[in-house]
Amino acid sequence: MLKFNENNEVILKETYRAILVGLQRNEDISYSMEELKGLAEAANIEVLGSMTQNMEKPNTATLIGKGKVEELAELVSNMEADTVIFNDELTGMQLRNIEDIVGVRVIDRTILILDIFAKRAISKTGKLQVELAQLKYRMPRLTGFGKSLSRLGGGIGTRGPGEKKLETDRRHIERRIYDIKEELNQIRHTRGTQRQKREKNQIPVVALVGYTNAGKSALMNKILAMVSKDEKQVYEENMLFATLDTSQRSVVLDTNHQFILIDTVGFVSKLPHSLVEAFKGTLEEVAEADLLIHVVDSTYENYQFCIDVTDKVLREIGAGNKEKIMAFNKVDLLSSEEKEAIIPDLSMDNIFISAKYGDNLDELIEKIKTYIFKDQVIASFLIPYDRGDISSYLCENASVLSMDYKDEGTLIKAEMKKADYNRFINYEVI
Repeated sequence: MLKFNENNEVILKETYRAILVGLQRNEDISYSMEELKGLAEAANIEVLGSMTQNMEKPNTATLIGKGKVEELAELVSNMEADTVIFNDELTGMQLRNIEDIVGVRVIDRTILILDIFAKRAISKTGKLQVELAQLKYRMPRLTGFGKSLSRLGGGIGTRGPGEKKLETDRRHIERRIYDIKEELNQIRHTRGTQRQKREKNQIPVVALVGYTNAGKSALMNKILAMVSKDEKQVYEENMLFATLDTSQRSVVLDTNHQFILIDTVGFVSKLPHSLVEAFKGTLEEVAEADLLIHVVDSTYENYQFCIDVTDKVLREIGAGNKEKIMAFNKVDLLSSEEKEAIIPDLSMDNIFISAKYGDNLDELIEKIKTYIFKDQVIASFLIPYDRGDISSYLCENASVLSMDYKDEGTLIKAEMKKADYNRFINYEVI
């Protein structure tokens, strides 16, 4: 739950007791409400109950209508809740109006997600991105005076010191937003330089994407274990948004094929636009990747909902048309009947895996190789004995298929990057 002091620092409370509120219009929000409950629990909030309002059009003043808010106030009192969490983003006016009636802290889904991100961000980049999203959220709500925001200013329409304080806060936030954007641009430039270096060396990039808690980090760690890089493993936990920071690891297979594996932040429905914008620098790595591994939690009843949400975010960041492998994870938890009930999109390349136990990961690696190394060249070179440096280079950087020692030199048949083939083409033998 986000509360700020005068230095824009998050003030955290240990536990909360909350009522969840959803507005149902044309679409079914049952899965979204279930997800909201999971987000609340991830923020250490005890969910006491929920309320849903059916309306064709949101109420401008209170989102769900004054009568429903009064009903909510009674429920809050009876259940002794200290927090109300709305599934939809609230305006500053709605926050104020609802709090005036229910008498307890009111927050929305966006504040809740921002709170989780604020707790989980570890790297400097992650912290800057979260702070930027927080400030962008707070800026249009400075006059909302909700309990979920620090009470700045002197009141609506108030002249004098109150208004002056409000404008001071606004200018302070604007300056801080500018400073954060400058820092993130510098980090983005550094990442761009690193990306150019990878492209120059023709090292392909594979990005793990998917819904939060689908098992992306677990899959990355299992692949790293397969290539004897246990010391490079990333943090994983069975919770929503366990990891926020993008992790990059070099993977070298026993065939000498090399690629960069990227673990990204998980997606969620109604992901706040401010967060998508703030994390765009990080998510650029996904947009620039050569291949996406879309990890799906196959144990989730409505897995198609998660697939659709992920695809929507991928389109938003310009990665909707990337080549993709659908990896249905956690099949070790499914019975044969449950597994057969999953009907994947036959137009996609699908595979059932268990990141925990390594089921079918060898097959996944082969699929990855088929996609990202399809442009590699198989050629035979006769390398003179006085150019042992070339032989050593090919042994270290190519997949050597055969090696034979001739009178004129070492005959090496290998699969290699096109750049290496062009580099040593003068030694090619047909």
